[in-house]
Amino acid sequence: MSFINYSSREINCKIVYYGPGLCGKTTNLQYIYNKTAADTKGKLISLSTETDRTLFFDFLPLSLGEIRGFKTRFHLYTVPGQVFYDASRKLILKGVDGVVFVADSQIERMEANMESFENLRINLAEQGYDLNKIPAVMQYNKRDLPNAVTTEEMHKTLNPRNMPEYQAVAPTGVGVFDTLKAVAKLVLTELRKGG
Repeated sequence: MSFINYSSREINCKIVYYGPGLCGKTTNLQYIYNKTAADTKGKLISLSTETDRTLFFDFLPLSLGEIRGFKTRFHLYTVPGQVFYDASRKLILKGVDGVVFVADSQIERMEANMESFENLRINLAEQGYDLNKIPAVMQYNKRDLPNAVTTEEMHKTLNPRNMPEYQAVAPTGVGVFDTLKAVAKLVLTELRKGG
């Protein structure tokens, strides 16, 4: 749910990158952060978990245009990929405006993708959101690896809803900004409908 700050004339929107452990959520945000102009971004805040290199969450205010004289500021978050951090995932999803599901294209990670996607659906539903109605895009990451599943199989398995989908190689930036722009556009469309 967007937050409007009338004194600064800003609409604040929350986008959450969700997916299984080590799928590339953090790499996406780090790439975006490193390629974004210093005057348009806030601090990148990370809290590392004890058991993995996955960040607990990232926070990145990113300004993208105006709506009715208000600047739009996007706050980008990742969730921890490991299942035992489910309470943290739920907390990070509170007030979400849009979701990017980052799927790991490696064949041996397909089950983890499916479990994480179902977990996303359940966690959104517990907070009154419907994954079929919330602005969401699918990113098939790690497309450069030799053991990557075909995009057709990824689509059939993970995207029966036909969300916009993007192929990516997050460390090099392939597909990273395309994914962000797509989810941001969907969030802005929802904002305009509601206003």
